[in-house]
Amino acid sequence: QVQLVESGGGSVQAGGSLRLSCAASGLTFSLYCMAWFRQAPGKEREAVAFIAPGGSDRYRDYVTGRFTISKDNAKNTLYLQMNSLKPEDTAMYYCAAAFAHYEYSCYLPTTYDSKYWGQGTQVTVSS
Repeated sequence: QVQLVESGGGSVQAGGSLRLSCAASGLTFSLYCMAWFRQAPGKEREAVAFIAPGGSDRYRDYVTGRFTISKDNAKNTLYLQMNSLKPEDTAMYYCAAAFAHYEYSCYLPTTYDSKYWGQGTQVTVSS
């Protein structure tokens, strides 16, 4: 049974940093596309960052230069380092996993639809 468990969320002031973690089990981590998504109250879920099995990554414009996605295959753990946080980054953050049929699919949000998701970790940024 696949499980994704996020941690590391919290409350910070604008300009601060947080590091989210996503511990995965029940899957061969190194064969999966991984991604971070977020959803703010009253808004649709949006993608944040993606990482392919080989380590290549992509970011949405609104986090480029501030967030870094990474993973440790030995620990089956995905990370999201978030720097220079803004109030608009406030949201529930989710990690997601999908088997990597080909690398480009890892960068498409729809790849993760109906795949594996964690329960989320709340990030709140105050001004």
